[in-house]
Amino acid sequence: MNTGSFHTDLIFTSGVLTAYVLILAFVLGSVFGSFINCMAWRIAHGEKITGGRSHCTTCGHVLGPLDLVPIFSYLFLRGRCRYCHDKISPRYMITELLLAVTFLGCILRYGLGFDALRWMALSCCLLGLSLVDLETYLIPDRFLIAALVIYAVTLPFTVTPALDQLKSGIPGALILCVGMLLLSLLFDKVTGKESLGGGDIKLYFVAGLYLGPIGGLLCLILSCVIGLVFSALIKQKRIPFGPSISAAILLTAFFGSPLIDWYAGLLGF
Repeated sequence: MNTGSFHTDLIFTSGVLTAYVLILAFVLGSVFGSFINCMAWRIAHGEKITGGRSHCTTCGHVLGPLDLVPIFSYLFLRGRCRYCHDKISPRYMITELLLAVTFLGCILRYGLGFDALRWMALSCCLLGLSLVDLETYLIPDRFLIAALVIYAVTLPFTVTPALDQLKSGIPGALILCVGMLLLSLLFDKVTGKESLGGGDIKLYFVAGLYLGPIGGLLCLILSCVIGLVFSALIKQKRIPFGPSISAAILLTAFFGSPLIDWYAGLLGF
C-alpha cells in the first residue's frame, strides 16, 4: 500500500511492527490531547499559552510529573487534585482518549504516511477549537490558520497529486463556505436570530478544502445531525457548533468514501 512518502505493507504484514505503531500512535495522541487541552483552557480563560507550567485550575498549585501522565493520572488520582482534593473535570481524560483514538484511526485509515500525519495534525486543531468553542462560543482564528498551514505544507507529499487536491479542495471550500454564509444571512434576516457565527463559516471553508465538494456536503449533513443530537442531549437551544462540525469532518474523512460510493451506486453513478 502506497501512502505517498512511505510504504506501509511491511507495517500491516508484521504483527509486532503493527502493534508498535498503533501503541505509539495511541500514546502520542493522548500526549497531544493533554497539551491541546491545556492550551485551549488557557486561551478560553485569557492566560498566555506560554505562561509557565501546568497548574490546578482550582488551587493554582503547580502540577508535578505524576499529575501529568495522560489518562492514567486522572484514574490513579480518582479524578481529584492531589493537593486541594477538588474534583477534576473528566473532560481532561475524555479528550486525551478521544485524540488517542483519533490518532489510531488515522493510522488504520491512511497508513503510515503524510496523509495520516495531515489528519493527525488537523485533528489537534479541531480538538483545540472545539474545546474553546464549548467554553466561549468562539472559534479562535489561530486554529483555523493552523489548519490552512497544515494543508499547504502537506499538499506536495500526500497520495493525491497536489493539483488534483486543489481542483477539488478550492471549489469545495468556496461552495461550502459561501453557501453556508448565504443561508446564514437569509436565516438571520427571516428569524431575527443569529444562526452561524463567523468562526463556524470559516470552519466550513476548512472542511470543504480538505474534503472536496462531495465530502463537504456529507460533512454538512453530518454536522447538522450531530448538532441536533448534541442540542437534545444538553437540552439547550443555543449550542457551540464548532464541535459538531469538527466531529463531522473526521467522520467524513474516516468513513465518507465508502458511504459516498454506496450512495452513488444506489443512484447508478
